[in-house]
Amino acid sequence: MKRGIVLFLVSPIIVIGILIGCSERNHETEGLEGLPVPVEGRSITVSAASSLKDAMNAIQAAYVKHNPELNIIINMGSSGQLQQQIEQGAPVDIFISAAQRQMNALADKGFIVTDSRVNLVRNEIVVIAHKDANMVTSFEDLASPQVRFIGIGNPESVPAGSYAKEALETMELWDSLKDKLVHTLNVRQVLSYIELGNADAGIVYHSDALLSERIKVVAVAPETSHSPILYPAALIQSSRNNQHASQFLEFLQSDEAKEIFQQYGFQTVNE
Repeated sequence: MKRGIVLFLVSPIIVIGILIGCSERNHETEGLEGLPVPVEGRSITVSAASSLKDAMNAIQAAYVKHNPELNIIINMGSSGQLQQQIEQGAPVDIFISAAQRQMNALADKGFIVTDSRVNLVRNEIVVIAHKDANMVTSFEDLASPQVRFIGIGNPESVPAGSYAKEALETMELWDSLKDKLVHTLNVRQVLSYIELGNADAGIVYHSDALLSERIKVVAVAPETSHSPILYPAALIQSSRNNQHASQFLEFLQSDEAKEIFQQYGFQTVNE
């Protein structure tokens, strides 16, 4: 049976209404400031960086096969947006960030269960272009006058953009390219810009670049040009369903989940 969600909006913070039922839900959070309240005991909410969208959907489906009684709400958005939601009291059980910065900020403020924190997967930063384009074959080519617009996640709120900026600064390209950069809310928007011809190139995660048949990877940033791209996950202190959340976090570290992550272009982390 499909379930509905009623949201009651109250400024300045959205107060969340009623979750009437239980089906697997997936929320894109651009423009949203709150989440549906999970049904206590039968539902958990996982806030995950948007670059994990397809992998998390597959993992959600795999887990529900083993645990059909549990409703898993996957809330997608930029790590910065998700951090703000948690700080504003959104009902979240697990947070998976695309960078350490957002998780560190929540840890410093006491929002996460410290000993539950674990690095799940890692990623790479790459330059992408339309599959039919040939003007860019390296990071240095981005400085060419022929390249007018470069899609990049907003470095202030999107980890992929922050890593991209770090790599460009290391390669001494940031200053010469910054006027060409088109900032986006998340890495998926960069893909759309390339597909539609609204940008000549983009800088995204390797895992995202593999999602479109109309996009090709033309260069990979050297590992030494940026901090390690690790995706930390942790339980949230205010979780209403700590037992189910803990079990799902354990599943995210299982061989079955690792295999799914790898299918979507992520690299596993051995800790």
